[in-house]
Amino acid sequence: MNLDFNKYSYPSRRNTVFGHKGMAATSNPHAAQAGLDILKKGGNAIDAIVAMAMCLPVVEPSANGIGGDAFALVYTGGKLHGLNASGWSSKNISVKALKDKGIEAIRDNEIESVNVPGAPSAWAALVNKFGKLSLKEVAEPAITYAEEGFPVVVNVANAWKRAHKNFYAKKDEKGHGEWYNTFTDNGKIPQAGEMWKYKNMGKTLREIAETDAKSFYQGDLMEKIVKYSESIDGYFDKSDFMEFQPEWVEPISVNYKGYDVYEIPPNGSGITALMALNIFENFEIDNTRETVRNYHLQLEAMKAAYADAHKYVADPKYMNVTVEELLSKEYAKLRAKEINEVEAQIFTHGQPNGSGTVYLCAADGEGNMVSYIQSNYKGFGSSLVVPGTDISLHNRGHNFVMDENHANVLAPRKKPYHTIIPGFLMKDGKAVGPFGVMGGFMQPQGHMQMVINTVDFGMNPQDSLDATRWQWMKGKNIVMESSVNEGIVKKLASMGHEVNLLFDYSSMGRGQIIWRNNESGVLSGGTEMRTDGMIAVW
Repeated sequence: MNLDFNKYSYPSRRNTVFGHKGMAATSNPHAAQAGLDILKKGGNAIDAIVAMAMCLPVVEPSANGIGGDAFALVYTGGKLHGLNASGWSSKNISVKALKDKGIEAIRDNEIESVNVPGAPSAWAALVNKFGKLSLKEVAEPAITYAEEGFPVVVNVANAWKRAHKNFYAKKDEKGHGEWYNTFTDNGKIPQAGEMWKYKNMGKTLREIAETDAKSFYQGDLMEKIVKYSESIDGYFDKSDFMEFQPEWVEPISVNYKGYDVYEIPPNGSGITALMALNIFENFEIDNTRETVRNYHLQLEAMKAAYADAHKYVADPKYMNVTVEELLSKEYAKLRAKEINEVEAQIFTHGQPNGSGTVYLCAADGEGNMVSYIQSNYKGFGSSLVVPGTDISLHNRGHNFVMDENHANVLAPRKKPYHTIIPGFLMKDGKAVGPFGVMGGFMQPQGHMQMVINTVDFGMNPQDSLDATRWQWMKGKNIVMESSVNEGIVKKLASMGHEVNLLFDYSSMGRGQIIWRNNESGVLSGGTEMRTDGMIAVW
């Protein structure tokens, strides 16, 4: 597959990076370099992605942790594989269990928002199934950073500062003090350019690596997590960990103008991006990207898709509609007919059957490519850290609802609606490559924009990432980056959109892209200007 990168030019701050033998892209230069080091050591793209994934809780703890969740799309041997390593809730938790304690809503910084973390299981599963090296070998860079230290990059330092401010009020509450023991030095947080190292994280990573993550789910680390949960009136039982397994799943896709766009199936929200692309495909659009019509139709298609996603998407065992129904081209046509081409609307769901995350991708000279995402959900997550381990626990359970009639209601041993999604693009049965945009509910919106930038406007990876982004928030409220043309903003407002301009782009997601030219084998990559993104290339 060859993309025409000369079709559209956007004034980028960076140039697309090219490579041949390997490429590793993520939001942190230390992690990207670790991926490249593993490639040069003889590992493949899968080994490289796990090396980066294990580094990121160390060097970017403000966005992910050892106690987080993960998803992956792996292209190897001419086939695309999906991995769902999102954790389930405890068998002891339910709406009734919370209400019996007087808890009426799931709090994002308390133990009821913590599910079994899935990320360590993803690291082991990926390396064991597709890697060339052992988990112990690919963990070496992360362990070195944790024990010997690393200089903190700018955006991580800023996020660390925000988290410290938010968590300060809880530092003396039961169970919350360990965050301070782990992520401050007697209350002091690192500034950009200052060195930082951990007391226990290197030891924890080594134990995970040497046991193929068994310690985390069946051994000493599991015992410590459950004991900590019990000490703060939590819900975990040892069996919640011992019976948990990551799931290999069949990726879902739609064909968008000749390209196959792939996502992880529910409980992930990647289906939202696919539904939006299905709807948007029904409209003739302007050839030039920066037009009112193009922005308006993308926004309306995304709103319609999200209305359905919020209603129907959940743990697939609890969904009352099928993926096939939601991704039906016929259903997309019906939803498209509901869009007013000159006026903003508020959408309700249809009837189809009648910030904290890190995104990373890697490729090697053998044709392997990986799209991977890992998250603690909200920054450092729940602010709960397991004593003596430096494991910060995610708060993904905050996405459950307390409405007993909703598909995504909190229930025992259930996976919540998940915002983090890796994407992958193919054409004519061949890999184009991995892409992703992290950032909570921005993610399907970022995926849609990256695909449209690439397919409709022929933008190269870096220009596609740098281009002005929009995000639908709720109702008719949208945010747009301040780089958008003033005339477009005024026209959108006259159509009923409630437009707010952003001058700080950090909330608009952070992405990475790697495309492969299947004739020459040349890799082209883009990395996020809105953070400390880097591509390490060979």
